[in-house]
Amino acid sequence: MDNIDKQLVNRLQDGFPVTPRPFLTVAEELGLEESEVMERVQTLLDDGILSRFGPMFQAERLGGGLTLAAMKVAPEDYEKVTEQVNAFPEVAHNYQREHELNMWFVLATETPEGIQDTIDRMEEVTGYKVYNMPKQEEFYVGLRFEL
Repeated sequence: MDNIDKQLVNRLQDGFPVTPRPFLTVAEELGLEESEVMERVQTLLDDGILSRFGPMFQAERLGGGLTLAAMKVAPEDYEKVTEQVNAFPEVAHNYQREHELNMWFVLATETPEGIQDTIDRMEEVTGYKVYNMPKQEEFYVGLRFEL
């Protein structure tokens, strides 16, 4: 990752412009060409430096389901289970934790019932129990990782 990529990732963490040409807006802010910004974002995704680039919605307000889930995965299975879990399109984030429940992720589904269906399928694929911890109250934390 070069300095331009770092500037780009830092800029994208502040939000993506809601403009007719958002990549152009970001490009102008960083002194780049629109096509270069688009190519760099795609390369960061292709190289796995960015795991996700896209909008975030409050699924419940759109009639969907959203929950925090966790698993207790044996260290020797962790990489395999991570790939299995991340293959589900319903997984929005997946983080490793230093805790008995060492894998935490967010599930977002088109319907509230889709959460349990996804958990059932995930348990079948991985062989591990998924602990469902639905949201009781929402807080905004503005998490940002400066590069």
